[in-house]
Amino acid sequence: MAVSRRRFVGGIAAALGYLGVGADVDLFAQQGRGGRAGVPGQGGRGPRQLVDLTKVAKINNNENPYGIPPAVREAMEDPKAWEWANRYGAPDGGLNQAIQELHGVKAENVITGCGSGELLSSITIALLIGDPKKKVLGVNPTYGDPYGKASQIGRESIKVPLNKDYTQNIPAIIDIANKRAAEIGFIYIVNPNNPTGMIVPKAQIKQLLDGIPKDMPVLIDEAYHHFVDSPDYESSMKYVVEGRPVIVCRTFSKIAALAAMRLGYGIAPAELIRKVRTFTTGSQSITVKFGGAASLKDTAGQAKTKALNKQIRDDTIAKLRALGHEVLPSEANFFMVGLKREVSDVAPEFQKRDVLVGRPFAPMTQHLRVSVGTQAEMDKFMGAFKEIMAAPAKASAGV
Repeated sequence: MAVSRRRFVGGIAAALGYLGVGADVDLFAQQGRGGRAGVPGQGGRGPRQLVDLTKVAKINNNENPYGIPPAVREAMEDPKAWEWANRYGAPDGGLNQAIQELHGVKAENVITGCGSGELLSSITIALLIGDPKKKVLGVNPTYGDPYGKASQIGRESIKVPLNKDYTQNIPAIIDIANKRAAEIGFIYIVNPNNPTGMIVPKAQIKQLLDGIPKDMPVLIDEAYHHFVDSPDYESSMKYVVEGRPVIVCRTFSKIAALAAMRLGYGIAPAELIRKVRTFTTGSQSITVKFGGAASLKDTAGQAKTKALNKQIRDDTIAKLRALGHEVLPSEANFFMVGLKREVSDVAPEFQKRDVLVGRPFAPMTQHLRVSVGTQAEMDKFMGAFKEIMAAPAKASAGV
């Protein structure tokens, strides 16, 4: 059963008691880190920069540019979705049952959140707050919410650099997990990785899970799972079914096109779900739950979006490579292109041309993350890219 708002705030207050933080602390202040929602080009969850969405090519937040599919919108507008909207604990439109059936799990293995971002934060608190020595172990760069949340609650992160080919260094993570096992609260993997769009192959996921202490939790963010074509990839859901201490998170913000509606879910062993639930609100909108249930069954709509994404992504990448630019191989709805100049210098030039692109991801500050938009948006991006890159790069400070 979802916790009430009072119980949620009480849980947070209890957690902060470990740190000696006053109960009047602003728990929901802007994070200012690499979030899925926030000011374009900056990340975080603070107020968004106001832009005219009818005018700009918005290719900075890895969204589905095609809008909510008809089947999903129809479910959200169904009178049944509104019948008990005035009541807490209203029916969820079959969402929880649909998740169970999709993944072959029980209700005790499922938790929902306001986007998977809420769950990543709640998981981080749940797995680190009880012991000041505990840390999150993952790579850098990656989607940074757990690192940011760990810092907020006074915990540290161990960030392993990517390999020279920008893949995740799984052997190094295994080595650290074993040598510093007493310090590791959980391991964090984003697959495919954000911002690179590159996968961790299924063989390496198995290598990771087989090579670390058996009781060490592993959080795997599969926000971009639905876009992957590579036969070397597979979801890690099966490891939850096997009973391993694995938490897999999914979101409806990407292929399902419900980014502004805020819905995600996690799958994990029941013990981990109970631990995390203390720190979640359980307050998702009833209408988005109906939409989420319909989305899980809308395989045709998802296949169409996936095919369009691949076609436009691969075409844009080919054009960029033809111009002589390095582009990382991507299995997601975004990619990274090498600029040989700072993203922080280039992004404002794109914005002047009504194109919103990704923020810098340290230390890859000369690689620009570009979300895959519609064909018209990517044409606009390519036009702006050619203009901007034809101009001389800004001189470095002190030169």
